[in-house]
Amino acid sequence: MRRKVKNRNIVSPDSIYHSTKVSKFINCVMERGKKNTARDIVYTAFDVIKEKAKTDPLEVFETALKNAGPTMEVRSRRVGGANYQIPREVRPERRLALAITWIIEAARSRKGAPMNEKLAEELINASKNEGEAVKKKENTHKMAEANKAFAHFAW
Repeated sequence: MRRKVKNRNIVSPDSIYHSTKVSKFINCVMERGKKNTARDIVYTAFDVIKEKAKTDPLEVFETALKNAGPTMEVRSRRVGGANYQIPREVRPERRLALAITWIIEAARSRKGAPMNEKLAEELINASKNEGEAVKKKENTHKMAEANKAFAHFAW
């Protein structure tokens, strides 16, 4: 059995929106340690959201994370020589991490636009319960629902 993590890394809030979630989002957008580039991408994406959606970008961001975060997922477990996909509830920290990762992956998979525009579009879509990140969440929920019969194997 795994031991508990004693000291988690506490992310300091970002300078403009004073939100730890935005700070985590910037850290996940960052590639090869280029944090200023990641900040520019995220903040210009928020400006694009302000223009397109005509609402507070932080509000759109929060609803996008809420809509893209899964509540159930499947984990593999080996029981008697067979692997079963066991549905499990997702912890809030992991839900946030998965939502952030899926939104960034969906934005990166789009073609033909700068990253800030792709990111803004994906965040707007996720806040409307559309887009690839929300589709991935729905697929995860479908898998959990399909494997509900193996829930009694949960540890």
